[in-house]
Amino acid sequence: MKVARFERRVDERPDGRTVMKRMSGRRALWFCLGGPLICLAALAAMSNSVRANDSPLVDRVKSTWRAQDGETIEQILSNVSKVAHFVPRTWGVAELDRNEYVFVSWTRHRDNKSDEQYVITWKIALDGTIELASTYAKPMELGWRALALSLIASEVADGERDANLRFLHDPTNFNFVTTAQGQLGDLLRQGRCNIVEPVGVNYLPKQNDKPTENGDLWRVLLLVNCNIAGPRYFTHNGVITFEKSEGQDWEPQSSFAKRIAAFPPGSWFARMEPKERDELEGSERPR
Repeated sequence: MKVARFERRVDERPDGRTVMKRMSGRRALWFCLGGPLICLAALAAMSNSVRANDSPLVDRVKSTWRAQDGETIEQILSNVSKVAHFVPRTWGVAELDRNEYVFVSWTRHRDNKSDEQYVITWKIALDGTIELASTYAKPMELGWRALALSLIASEVADGERDANLRFLHDPTNFNFVTTAQGQLGDLLRQGRCNIVEPVGVNYLPKQNDKPTENGDLWRVLLLVNCNIAGPRYFTHNGVITFEKSEGQDWEPQSSFAKRIAAFPPGSWFARMEPKERDELEGSERPR
């Protein structure tokens, strides 16, 4: 791979998306060597020396990798492109430190005339294991709806015009979160709850310098307004947070989420202890 020929820059956005922009070949080489490993795959996507749409390695990743619900890469990309600003572009391959990478570049708009593109990258380890390497795209391991929700939420945060709020606020799209009472989306619908902003569907890698903090997990965060009797603390901009570690079940984190997981819709607030109700009501009073 002739890195010196590349004329693109790779930036890591705050949300973890890798963005490619034009820059000099020498600066691209310096950035690539000094930045995350994923940047080499991103740069290769723009190089004339890499033509990988018909690569056996690309075909292998497409035919082998699966989301947790069994969806293929092509199924996920196709479905996401129908509801989000997501246009898949070029497939490519790269090699670094004896590890091979397969990636697909994408942009938000089909008629995009700027240099800005993003990439999703898979790493093929020495033992043949295929791992999704792009942290921001990790929600796709939960299925296409999780990735679509994550991308649309990013569109809203970026001020993107015509973001698909209908999809983002549809409770049934959150049915990949499961509880002892059933699927989250169905429970919210039965509990007469509407999803409002903001919405978060993210993957959080563990920080090596913060061993005591949670990490390597998926997190879903919702704010909801519910047309039911109960403390305003819950029914108006109520916070619902669930987290899931690799190979584990979803665990409720916020107080509202714990009630949703413990009681059936319509009974979320029926068993509140007086002390608990007083504490919640007290937290709403002006200080």
